[in-house]
Amino acid sequence: MKRLGLVMIVVLVVSVVSTPGTAFAKKDNLKLNAENSKIEWLGKKVTGEHSGTIKVKSGSLLLDEGEIVKGSFVVDMTSIANTDLEDAGYKAKLEGHLKSDDFFGVEKFPESKFEITNAEKMEDGNYKVKGNITIKGITEPIEFMANLHKHDAAIHVSGKMTIDRTKFNVRYGSGSFFDNLGDKTIYDDFELNLDLYLE
Repeated sequence: MKRLGLVMIVVLVVSVVSTPGTAFAKKDNLKLNAENSKIEWLGKKVTGEHSGTIKVKSGSLLLDEGEIVKGSFVVDMTSIANTDLEDAGYKAKLEGHLKSDDFFGVEKFPESKFEITNAEKMEDGNYKVKGNITIKGITEPIEFMANLHKHDAAIHVSGKMTIDRTKFNVRYGSGSFFDNLGDKTIYDDFELNLDLYLE
């Protein structure tokens, strides 16, 4: 009787461990769900700020027993959109300016890329991520905090990057390069808030 009970316990444990979604596989090469993923941007100037979204075109993330090993993502710069302006005319004007050569020059540089080269696991699914980001054909190292957790059948990755745009030859309205801008000054740093789903 004891032997039968032991066998039943073993069978139960094996069935729980092998049930999909209850544990990470040793290695998972996850692909981006582009439809559900996005990046929210925030840019600030002396007189206020603007915000919006950018679509993520493709991406992958390699996990080893649930921990980030490496990854890469391609961002569709032609999809830059503003979300804080209600006036359609001002909204279209700002979006057009951001896509122009004054800023991101999307006709010549339609894509930006981000590569994860190292991820140090912290507590509660948090990671200190290091990698390289390419904007307008210029690649610079970047470091930021990110969080990874399971969301239904997917993996959700969130995080905030702070980027100095002048390192990527985006100097329009920068007080670091132009004098006497006054209230037309646009701050060099902008934020990218990641909202990524992978399966």
